[in-house]
Parts: sequence; C-alpha cells; structure tokens
Amino acid sequence: MAVSLDIEVVLLDIEGTVCPISFVKDVLYPYSVQALPNVLATQWDSPSFATYRSRFPEEYCNSREGLSAHFNDLVSRDVKISYLKDLQGYLWIKGYESGEIRCPLFPDVHPSFLKWQKAGASIVIYSSGSVAAQKLLFQYTNSKPDADLRPLISGYFDTVNAGMKKDVSSYRKIAASRKEDIGKWLFLSDRVEEVEAAKEAGMQSLVVVRSGNAPLTEEENKKHELIASFDEIKIAR
Repeated sequence: MAVSLDIEVVLLDIEGTVCPISFVKDVLYPYSVQALPNVLATQWDSPSFATYRSRFPEEYCNSREGLSAHFNDLVSRDVKISYLKDLQGYLWIKGYESGEIRCPLFPDVHPSFLKWQKAGASIVIYSSGSVAAQKLLFQYTNSKPDADLRPLISGYFDTVNAGMKKDVSSYRKIAASRKEDIGKWLFLSDRVEEVEAAKEAGMQSLVVVRSGNAPLTEEENKKHELIASFDEIKIAR
C-alpha cells in the first residue's frame, strides 16, 4: 500500500532493508572468518593492521591465537561491538576490490534512491556495521549501470558516531547533525525495536518487510505501518 509522507531525509538501515540478511550472515561474515588467518600470518606487525589489532581488548591483541578465537566467537554470536565491526570492514576490502563480494541490493533500492534525490530528499545510512564497511557495501553493488551508490548518499552513521540502534538518543543525535527538523526524517528498518526508538525520538518510521526477514508478531503487524518495497513511499513536498 502506498504511503505519502512529508519528509526531507530518508535514514536507512542496511541488512533486511536494502539487501537480504543472508548477504551479511552467509557471505560477509564467513568471508571475514576465512580471510583472518592469512592476515594474522602476513600482516600482524604491519602498521595498517596494527590499527585494528590495538582496538581489541589487551588479553587478545597480543596473541594471534587469542585474537582469532575471540574474533570467531564474536562473529558466531553476531555481537555488535565496534572493534569487531572495524576489523571486519578491513577484511572485506580485498573481497570487494577483487569482485568476490558484491552487495545484492533489492531491485527497488537504486531506483528509489534516484527518485528520492530528485524529490529533494537526502539519503543517510545508519547501521551497526562500521562507516568504512557501509561505504564499501554501497560502492560495490549489483546495480547496473551504476554499481557505486555513494554519490547518492549524504551521510553515514554507526554505533561509534551515533550510538546503539535501540537507543532513542542515537536518533536524536543523528538528526541534530543536520539542519532538517527531526519530524521531517523517515527511518526505514526491518527491526521493530529500532523503528520504535526512532519514533520515540520524533522521526517518522516504517517497518520494512523483506523476504528472509524474521516474521513479525500479530501485535507488531497491527501496531506499525509496514512496507514491502520502497516503491510504496511517495514523498509529498
């Protein structure tokens, strides 16, 4: 069902919203686990890797075996912690640049970005993945003819520069970074608790229902406005 909204900024989650959750869980996470041993063996003392290694707790950052075990444990539990997300982003660089990894955007994403931009709305990203990893994901997509969507995006936020995604204060902090009134922001996510936090902060927000996402409860279906495609959003200006 189409929804007409008076908005100036579209704030977007990533997994389950612009691309399938399976891309993150079944492609990106395993790739980082597989790539880590070679990096530990060949780059342990390199300045570029030391930047990421030093962010791990002291009991892990001085041992290849300890860091590897801790990293794999965090990935297996999908822990949202900044030093893990930073290292994952670093490990994904080679995969994206080599063509091994391409983000499979849902087909409505790129056309909607263009439509929103034409309507005068800014596009901003907010994910638990690091800002660096977000930029890689949108640089290397399956969109044709333009695979790089970064020129359409005006800002990136993660748990470091904004806060945790379930916290109301995070959305207020993001909105305060720009001139638009918070009531003119639209947040899109597949996670109900994030949508609720954004609403409490003063944003407009919709739950995105995509193939592969966790099913919503009957109560959640009744409580929130749902969309299955960005095509359903019309910007009323």
